[in-house]
Amino acid sequence: MRIMGLDFGSKTVGVAVSDALLITAQGVETIQRKSQGKLRQTLARIEALIEEYQVEKIILGFPRNMNHTEGERCQRTLEFQEMLEKRSGLEVVLWDERLTTVAADRALIEGGVRREKRKSYVDQIAAVFILQGYLDSLAFENEQDVNREQ
Repeated sequence: MRIMGLDFGSKTVGVAVSDALLITAQGVETIQRKSQGKLRQTLARIEALIEEYQVEKIILGFPRNMNHTEGERCQRTLEFQEMLEKRSGLEVVLWDERLTTVAADRALIEGGVRREKRKSYVDQIAAVFILQGYLDSLAFENEQDVNREQ
């Protein structure tokens, strides 16, 4: 089983996929869109990646505001979630993505990636952070279950 992580933006979608053991997330690509409303090609590319990597669940970054309120971007993300579920037939879990883009940008700066190149990788790295956060929560839950059984 593999899980896909997505960072859904107005012009791009960062894509990451877990390893088969659900331990680590790896960046796959950044899907570029020509306009906000044009999602047909984006959804088709995501479907192709689902098939290629044999994905069984999708984690979609949910962009709440820092004060926990939900703005316009949250509404667009919920609409995208619905489209993804209909087209893929997979469960699409919303995951808090606050500060993932900031963290991704910092990681790229620390890695010495030039400013011009950072834009093409930041959404993909943000998708990795979203997915890794989810995978870490699964590992923590499993650890808690084992401790309860002992």
